[in-house]
Amino acid sequence: MKIWLDGRLQDTEEARVSVFDHGLTVGDGIFETVKSVDGTPFALTRHLDRLTRSARGLGLPEPDLDEVRRACAAVLAANPLPLGRLRITYTGGLSPLGSDRGEAGTTLVVALGEAPRRPDTTAVITVPWTRNERSALAGLKTTSYAENVVALARARELGASEALFANTVGQLCEGTGSNVFVVLDGEIHTPPVASGCLAGITRALAVEWTGARETELPLSVLAEADEVFLTSTLRDVQAVHRIDDRDLPGAPGPVTAKAMRVWDERAADGIDP
Repeated sequence: MKIWLDGRLQDTEEARVSVFDHGLTVGDGIFETVKSVDGTPFALTRHLDRLTRSARGLGLPEPDLDEVRRACAAVLAANPLPLGRLRITYTGGLSPLGSDRGEAGTTLVVALGEAPRRPDTTAVITVPWTRNERSALAGLKTTSYAENVVALARARELGASEALFANTVGQLCEGTGSNVFVVLDGEIHTPPVASGCLAGITRALAVEWTGARETELPLSVLAEADEVFLTSTLRDVQAVHRIDDRDLPGAPGPVTAKAMRVWDERAADGIDP
């Protein structure tokens, strides 16, 4: 496999990032995960727009999007895969130990891994930890992902593929790497970005394509919802058949099944919606 680092393609065995890179020492970085299908990235423009927004929010220099596009194209061409996870990572670069940034410039890494097709349904759990909707990092896709690692490990231990968070005021927020939608009386709802959730690319398209409403919802809605589904870059639209100890028989339900069909149809219309 070849990755992009320091402005060029390199073999993974030879590519090296400094142990003093700020992305490693303090998590001072941002990233995007982009689905690739037969070597073509999906919704790349939206992902790069969000990469820029995350850089601004973290106070990093704005990435050179022309270079990022070249890097993505080069990595995809060098590593042919039918379904891939394209990872763009952009960090504060070589810096002194501590929170202060150095002056050596940023680090850009683009890598690709094979991605399996997700199952149509999955199980999720809720966790006791919260998202801080008032955090300096709220809504930014940063490499400070440790709380997601902890929550996802808990989910795996309990036979689930995702963990769902409330925010600090008890509202339904998001998963470790997904957005959550609920169906109430035939209508689709999802938490607003103000809840502290990430403005997911798949979330935005699903809202646009299905007519879902952004609604402040208590975490307890998960015990009442007729249907629940997740969205993310690699899940697309995925039904939930179990939440904690609650089974949702027949998943995907009719509203979710329609949302899945609409997603497949609209996504097939163009690779960069």
